[in-house]
Amino acid sequence: MTSAPTATSPIPRLSLPGLIAFGMPNVAIGALAIALTVYLPRYYASHFGIALGVVGAAFGIVRLIDMTFDPFIGIAMDRTHSRFGRYRMWLMFGAPVLMLAVYMLFIPPGGVSYAYLIGWLFIYYIGTSLITLSHSSWASAIAHKYHERSRVFGVIQVIGVLGATAVIAIPIVMAKRDGTSGAGDVNIMGWFIFLAVPIGVFLAILRTPERIIQHAADQKVTLRDYWSMVSRPDMRRIIFADFCLALGPGWMAAIYLFYFHDARGFTIGASSVLLGLYIVAGVLGAGVLSWIATRFGKHRTLMVSAAGYSLGLVGMSFMPRNAFTLVAPFMFVMGFLASSFPLLDRAMVADVGDAVRLEQGMHRIGLLFAMITSVQKIANALSITLTLTILGAIGYKAKEGAFNSPAVIHNLELVYLIGPVVFVLLGAACYIGYQLDDKRHGEIRAALDERDAMGEEASILEGIGGPAAGPIVEPG
Repeated sequence: MTSAPTATSPIPRLSLPGLIAFGMPNVAIGALAIALTVYLPRYYASHFGIALGVVGAAFGIVRLIDMTFDPFIGIAMDRTHSRFGRYRMWLMFGAPVLMLAVYMLFIPPGGVSYAYLIGWLFIYYIGTSLITLSHSSWASAIAHKYHERSRVFGVIQVIGVLGATAVIAIPIVMAKRDGTSGAGDVNIMGWFIFLAVPIGVFLAILRTPERIIQHAADQKVTLRDYWSMVSRPDMRRIIFADFCLALGPGWMAAIYLFYFHDARGFTIGASSVLLGLYIVAGVLGAGVLSWIATRFGKHRTLMVSAAGYSLGLVGMSFMPRNAFTLVAPFMFVMGFLASSFPLLDRAMVADVGDAVRLEQGMHRIGLLFAMITSVQKIANALSITLTLTILGAIGYKAKEGAFNSPAVIHNLELVYLIGPVVFVLLGAACYIGYQLDDKRHGEIRAALDERDAMGEEASILEGIGGPAAGPIVEPG
């Protein structure tokens, strides 16, 4: 590996093929977002007979423990200096960890226990932290302009949606082939994700040069520094919004199959088709909404998307049972709008990272993304723990072949509707009065570029074989 000398010219802009290669690790992450949340809890509850409350508690306990590691991982990433790059090395390290956990969770060797589930969930979350933190931090270094970040994170989001779509297709194809959906579907999902991890990571590190911000000295992050970033008005808004916008859809995902099968009268295959529409719509949504964000701003686009999402969820609740043709358009529109939640939130975190670097003179994007992933883990843990605990409290029975009374099904419908609508609207409200828009970020970038040109900070492009071995680039 060779290094290019410091340059004050604009950061190279990845071509679309290069950006697609860079985003390939998100195939596995996108697939896991659906497989782990929608299918795995039901798999352990129905196939292995573990109580819903116990499954929910396992996810919640592990997430709350694991989230404490993310800030330390983020700090370690920001302080890493190696001939392989800063984030590239961590991405490579995370791949085998995630692969092992996926294999043990989705393709268990036999009977499983509560301890088995907790242990491998913990390894899984460590693996995903390594992959998502390094990939998101690397993405923020690739794109430094306000609107370019919408493009980069938009492509990454589209690729994640494609991974999720592939997972959704598995039960659909299996149901058409043999008329059943069961444990075998989850096993196939596991194999798909297991193979997608190394392929995606390899393509990213092979094709993408890494831009590293170097400082005059590597200072330790104190508790005061950490709090100063968390307590920033713009970061506070993003943190709370990201929590709500992750908890709302996560709440739905955790009980999706229970709701659509038992309350809406769809088969597991039909439910998977509808979920597939929701996911596929995200491909279009990520592209269109990231483009809209370049015209009207990230936070405004997100607010409108969240409001439309909530209205669609309420409207769908009035549809008759087993009305596929009526429900399908609602699922498509909601999937289209939901794609903006993680996409625009992360792009805004990268903007905050520039503001922090201007004010503190330190590159803390890894730590900032660690804060967001910690918040997401709390939201995802609560979405599974709360919903499954509530379902157990209302008397819902998840075991295969169990009977649930009409009153219990009605309560299931209320649980599915109320939580997501409330949290998604709260997430949208967080961005009322948000100040770090295109104009303000342009001022920040101009100040940073001026300081970089004066030699106060240096930028190095590192890639396998040097920048010439990376993707074809054009000036940004």
